[in-house]
Amino acid sequence: MLDIRPVGYVIGLLLLILGGAMALPLGVDLAAGNGEWAPFAESMILTTLAGMCLALACSNAVRDRLSLQQTFMLTTGVWLALPVFAALPFMLGATESSYTDAFFEAMSGLTTTGSTVLSGLDTLPPGLLLWRALLQWFGGIGVIVMAMVFLPELRVGGMQIFRTEAFDTMGKVLPRAAEISSSIGVIYIGITLACAMSYGAAGMDAFDAVTHAMTTVSTGGFANYDASFGAFKGPIEYIAVAFMIVAALPFVLYIQALAGNGLALWTDPQVRGFVGALAAAAAIVVTVLTLGSSYPLERAFREALFNVTSVMTGTGYASTDYMLWGGFLITVFFFIGLIGGCAGSTSCSVKVFRYQILFAAVKSQIRRIHSPHGIFRPRYDGRTVTDDVLSSVMSFFVLFVVTLGVFAVALAMTGLDFVTAVSGAATAVANVGPGLGDTIGPSGNFAPLNDTAKWLLSAAMLIGRLELMAVYVLFTRRFWLA
Repeated sequence: MLDIRPVGYVIGLLLLILGGAMALPLGVDLAAGNGEWAPFAESMILTTLAGMCLALACSNAVRDRLSLQQTFMLTTGVWLALPVFAALPFMLGATESSYTDAFFEAMSGLTTTGSTVLSGLDTLPPGLLLWRALLQWFGGIGVIVMAMVFLPELRVGGMQIFRTEAFDTMGKVLPRAAEISSSIGVIYIGITLACAMSYGAAGMDAFDAVTHAMTTVSTGGFANYDASFGAFKGPIEYIAVAFMIVAALPFVLYIQALAGNGLALWTDPQVRGFVGALAAAAAIVVTVLTLGSSYPLERAFREALFNVTSVMTGTGYASTDYMLWGGFLITVFFFIGLIGGCAGSTSCSVKVFRYQILFAAVKSQIRRIHSPHGIFRPRYDGRTVTDDVLSSVMSFFVLFVVTLGVFAVALAMTGLDFVTAVSGAATAVANVGPGLGDTIGPSGNFAPLNDTAKWLLSAAMLIGRLELMAVYVLFTRRFWLA
């Protein structure tokens, strides 16, 4: 029989950390003297008690190793349990949100999706704004560790191609997770501090600089203003672009660079593919804006680069309403949101490496058609792509399209129009943030949606962030009988 106590123990410890983190916004609101610290105190007590009870109840089953089944359950269980308690400050605090809205906001934060149901952000107490930023910041580093440790272990969506000798985790998930996450944590904190200082030097006040640095480096996109990043104009947008790109690159390459391999970033095929796709998309948008409107060149370049980078990396900031740029560019934004950044980064969506493997497989098949007696194998980064990796990647693409379609139909059945249903499904599964249309587009939010749609979108965010198959395997009969 499957022993779930080791899973419960880890989740309990993480709930304790989550509860402890609530002390930060509590302290901010207490210092501000606005009386909004009490909901955080209540939430902290409930969360830490739940975490303590769960950890103590499961502590007698702690093992150095987790089985494959337990690892699958842990990856999903963590990302499902944390939003349950992270939602409490939204429900009990100044917004007095329903639990549906509170859970949606918490899930969006922890999965670094960036979709929001809150309005009037400009007037919210600083503690709640800090809590939103903290959720995305914690989610960002959690995404990296998951991508580096758990997903390659689980052979999810072709991620096993990134299992290298330096980061092999087979059979020793928890010990290696601690070792890898400590190295990543130092880099993650360093990049966040650099981003905050850069924002401060460009004119943001200290609070905005810190919170926006958290949501930039996590590629989450929660902002402190209803205008999103449109509240800031000029050179500060270029700073945001730089750090969104930094966050969308593989963090393992930063570790290798610090270890002396400075060329790792420049030779990685993912990085080259990501930068190339980003540059091409930005060039298309700039060309259309400058030729088809009266946009000044610098403004067209800045707004195109910022919004293309934000959507492609899944950050979800908006500096302007690009829905006004015409149908062609709206279509461009829809599809670049399905590209994503690099594996092992805080970025989201399909990921560049999967497209590269797909194109390599197509190229190999075309060559095989031209030369039926030849032996052609797809290659990635100088290595032959094995059949299991290729199968995982192809399965991922099929499941991604099917998942997007199923959620789009389900959302339409709740009464949403076609654009809102399709773009809502896409932005949730790809963890991008804003959708398309007047309701959930860059100038709107998800508050007008019905509760059923919000729960569907919350599920889609979870499934998308865990790379689909890590969740779907839990619904198979063989998993529970193994």
